Amino acid sequence: MKIKLLCVGKNNQSEWFDSVDDYLKRVNQYTTFTIDYVSEVKTGKKSIPDLIKKEEGKKLLSKIKKEDLVILLDEKGKSFNSLAFAKKIETHQNNGVRNLVFIIGGAFGFSDQIYTSFPNRMRLSDMTFSHQMIRLFFCEQLYRAYSIIHKHPYHNS
Repeated sequence: MKIKLLCVGKNNQSEWFDSVDDYLKRVNQYTTFTIDYVSEVKTGKKSIPDLIKKEEGKKLLSKIKKEDLVILLDEKGKSFNSLAFAKKIETHQNNGVRNLVFIIGGAFGFSDQIYTSFPNRMRLSDMTFSHQMIRLFFCEQLYRAYSIIHKHPYHNS
C-alpha cells in the first residue's frame, strides 16, 4: 500500500521539516510514504474564505486519482487512539487498498466539494495546532502505527 500525505501550503519552518523528514524515512521502512504539497491561496484583507477553500479544493482534486482512498484530517472527523489507528491502517492494507491519501487542508479548512467528495474524516486532536505541527504529528502517528503493526518496541502499551 502506498500512503500519501497531501497538504495545502509549504513546510517553511526548517525545525519542523527536519523532524517530518525523519519520520518520512522511518515510515518508508514499512511502506511507500510520500508528502505532497499544493500551494495555498494568498489571503488579504478582502479575501473571502469560501473562495479560498474552493480554489485550494481544485488544487487538491488535481492531485487525487479515482482509485485513491481519501481521508480528510479534519476537526469534525472521528478520533482514534494510536492502537485503533494502527488497526485501521492494517485493515486498509489487508483489504487491498493500494493508495491511501490523507489530506491536511488550508487555514480555512476544506471546500464543500471536498467534503462531499470524500466523506472519510479523521481528527488528530480536539485542540488546534499549526499546519506544520499537524504534519509532524501525523507522520509520527503513522510511524507509531507501523511500529505497532510490526511489533516494534517504539510504542509502549
